[in-house]
Amino acid sequence: MKYYISKTINADFDKAMEQTIQALKNEGFGVLSQIDIKEKLKEKLDVDFKKYTILGACNPPNAYKALQVEDKIGTMLPCNVIVQEHSEGKVEVAAVDPVASMMAVENQQLSGIAKDIRARLERVIESL
Repeated sequence: MKYYISKTINADFDKAMEQTIQALKNEGFGVLSQIDIKEKLKEKLDVDFKKYTILGACNPPNAYKALQVEDKIGTMLPCNVIVQEHSEGKVEVAAVDPVASMMAVENQQLSGIAKDIRARLERVIESL
């Protein structure tokens, strides 16, 4: 089973970031964190890397439901979405597949929540 949902789009990196964040908002997600991997690798290792950002996306109602049925599920939250530039004008947006990641958790009550989040993330990716 593939552990992510992705799409490569023709866009400038900054525009792809804006579109991704807006698409997440449209599906009820907030962006709790934003990690610029290119910047962090330069800062920590003094290496050059492509434009690559990790967005920590959270859908509060579903996060709350999941935390109520599995108190350690916070180790898998928020849902990570990456935006990475492959070449000038070619950007890939990928999101974790929560159904795949929830397979490691032995709690059937999470199944419906994970399926709902996957459907939302699929709509986010498809809308780009």
